[in-house]
Amino acid sequence: MSQTSLIKLEGVKKVFLTDEVETHALSGIHLEIFKGEYVSIAGPSGCGKSTLLSILGLLDTPSDGTYLLNGTPAQSLSLADRARLRNREIGFIFQAFNLIGDLTVQENVELPLTYRGMGAAERKQRVAEALEKVGMAHRAKHLPSQLSGGQQQRVAVARAIAGSPSVMLADEPTGNLDSRNGEAVMQLLDSLHKAGSTIVMVTHDSRFARHAGRTVHLFDGRVVEENAVVQAAENSL
Repeated sequence: MSQTSLIKLEGVKKVFLTDEVETHALSGIHLEIFKGEYVSIAGPSGCGKSTLLSILGLLDTPSDGTYLLNGTPAQSLSLADRARLRNREIGFIFQAFNLIGDLTVQENVELPLTYRGMGAAERKQRVAEALEKVGMAHRAKHLPSQLSGGQQQRVAVARAIAGSPSVMLADEPTGNLDSRNGEAVMQLLDSLHKAGSTIVMVTHDSRFARHAGRTVHLFDGRVVEENAVVQAAENSL
């Protein structure tokens, strides 16, 4: 059975201009990610990982090249259309959790669905299901400040999956966690991937990169190597 392409980058470049300096953050990226894949993006600091993730997440646009997301040319969309596509197609998991402090766990997970214009009954059902999946249903009424770092990241994962996105983008999802909580979050991502989620993760930690089925290595804004990891999630248990 042929695989279905979800993300396709062709010749993507990103140049940042200041008064006297031209910085080439990405220099002709060619990358294809298929539905149901689990891909890690690795490389040294300054190699372009965060810039690439920002483009994949429609938070930034390429200076040149094409980006197809689920068949939609994303690089030429208006700001409003990009925001709409981002809300429906992409779930974000950030290193710093990015939860809103004066909203409860339930309200944090629900907020992106509210922006989508989803009805209250469906929002309530989706939030409940997402919190149940990450083991945080019993903390629905708590504030982020009442949770540990590992629990906050679980809430962030629930927020990412509640909208049933086409792809989840994880930016150093274990970066603010100790090793035990980091491993617990990785096991959670493993379970979501096994259930069919597409995940693209940036990580500096080679132990966590091995959870992915494929690792894309960047250096100086270019893809320099790709490694397939056979049964990475099973071998890490």
